[in-house]
Parts: sequence; C-alpha cells; structure tokens
Amino acid sequence: MSRPPLKVALQMDPIQDVDIEADSTFVIGLEAQRRGHELFYYHPDDLIYEDGKVLAKMQKVELRREVGNHCTLDEVLLVDLETLDVVWLRQDPPFDMQYLTTTYLLDMLPPTTLVVNNPTEVRRNPEKLYIARFPELVPPTLVTRNVDQIKAFRKKHQDIVVKPLYGNGGAGVFHIKPDDENLGSLLEMFLDGSREPIVVQAYLKDVRQGDKRIILVDGEPVGAINRIPPEGEARSNMHAGGTPTKIGLTERDLEICAAIGDDLKKRGLLFAGIDVIGQYLTEINVTSPTGLQEIRRFDGVALEENIWDAIESKIDSIR
Repeated sequence: MSRPPLKVALQMDPIQDVDIEADSTFVIGLEAQRRGHELFYYHPDDLIYEDGKVLAKMQKVELRREVGNHCTLDEVLLVDLETLDVVWLRQDPPFDMQYLTTTYLLDMLPPTTLVVNNPTEVRRNPEKLYIARFPELVPPTLVTRNVDQIKAFRKKHQDIVVKPLYGNGGAGVFHIKPDDENLGSLLEMFLDGSREPIVVQAYLKDVRQGDKRIILVDGEPVGAINRIPPEGEARSNMHAGGTPTKIGLTERDLEICAAIGDDLKKRGLLFAGIDVIGQYLTEINVTSPTGLQEIRRFDGVALEENIWDAIESKIDSIR
C-alpha cells in the first residue's frame, strides 16, 4: 500500500536566491517532490500567531535543477501550520531573537505536525554550546564575557581561536597567535558590539589538514566531507573560501558519532552536521546544517533520501 503524500513546508531564507549547486534545503525540497509530497515555501518573516493559531503566508512551490529558473511559486495562501505534516526549520543563523521567536512559535504546533529539527531542542542546543554537553570530546573551550578569564585562558594555551557564540559560516572567527598584540582590541570590538559571551578555544593545528563535516541522520553518521582552509586563512568554512574534498570516517570520528548519536535522536535533532578537527569535536550544527550536495558530488550518495526515509518513518509512527 503506497503512502499518501505529505504536506511539507520549507521555512527558509528567500528560495529565489539559493545556489542550487550548493544549497542543502534545495535538494531536501527536490527529494520531497520526487516522492510526490506537496511542497510549500515561506520566509520566517511570514510566520504569524493569531488567536491561538500558528499561521504562515506561504506559496506552493515547484523546484527544478535549472540555473536561473529553479522555482515556480503559486499564489500566496494563509495556512494554518497545524494542517501540515512536516515543517522544515531551515533559515540560516545568526541565532538571534528573530530566530528564537520562530522556535517559540513552532513549539506551539501539535505532535501531528513534525518540525525538523525539533524547535525546542534547537533553541536549547545552539551549535557552539551543545558541545559543552560532551567535554571529553572537545578541545579546551571557554565561554565568557570576562576579559581577565579570557586573558588567563590565552596565557595557558598560547595559541587560541576567538569567535562569536551565535555566529555562522566562519564570520567573526579570529586566530590569535602567541605573539599577536590585537587581542585587547578584538575583545573591545566583540564586547562593545554585543551583550553575548565569546567562545575561546585552543587552536588546533590539524585544521590545516581540514575541518571535517559529518552528517548524522537520526543519530547515525551517513557521510562526510573535508574542508581545507585557503592559504593564509584560519577558517575552513566554505562560506569563507574553504575547499571541500572527499574524505572517509576514521575510528575516532565513529567514536564521536557514537557518543553523541543517542542524544541527537532523543532530542529530535534528526538532521545534524558535526565539525571535527583532528581528534576533536568543535561544533554540532542543528539549526541549518549543510553539506549534502558536496557529499553527493564526491561519494555519489543522496543523503536527502536518508533524511526523508527517517521523516516518513516518524510520520508513520505519528499516524
């Protein structure tokens, strides 16, 4: 007996502007279409609460892999999200109050509407703080606004990385070498411009060999790519010019995945992308993980199929 089609909404940044050769949400949507599901799109700004209902002004969308002609949007409809089977929380960070508010609103939906990833747990576990639940897996890490503590951490570890707690894509990440005289000015810039704490980590020299992105679906590792930082650049993020390369999973990678997999599954964080440098876990990305298209190019696997298999299984259990 065939499964009835699902009503699926993508909550994401402007779909008209995505890079169809790199965007993970795009191939998630394509796979939904391939399976016969009904696909809708809306921007986070179009999410609405009114009189006990969580609504959105959304459009039915048809996707295609044609550069410059990759989507067709129908008329705008006001839709009660409770009538949908799946809502994807896929807008990019920063993880600010606007982002947090969307998680509060999506929290109001009944269990019959599956939100991927679970908005409660996305809110509880931002990328650079979630790793604190697994201190045995991560490099020496400090999260604080206390300047004296940051200076003491630097004195202890000498070579450090300083980054914003709720940033993304490598933005605002600085490598402070032992002889660098700019730490004071950098802290002034961070602390004067935001009330948020700062993340400081011991610098990992293995980053020159790459920062590995491992994709986990419902707690299980299913693929990986390596990201090599360009010459003269401390960041390996693809947004910062990092070069993706083919790579497999080491025994240490599998140990890390086994240590965090059950926790991801328990929290309903169905689609996660973890970052591993050398022997250490450095981030657990659950807001808007990427890497699906790069892995497909290197390994010939469509991990969006694994994702939709897991979603459909969960929908069956709900029904």
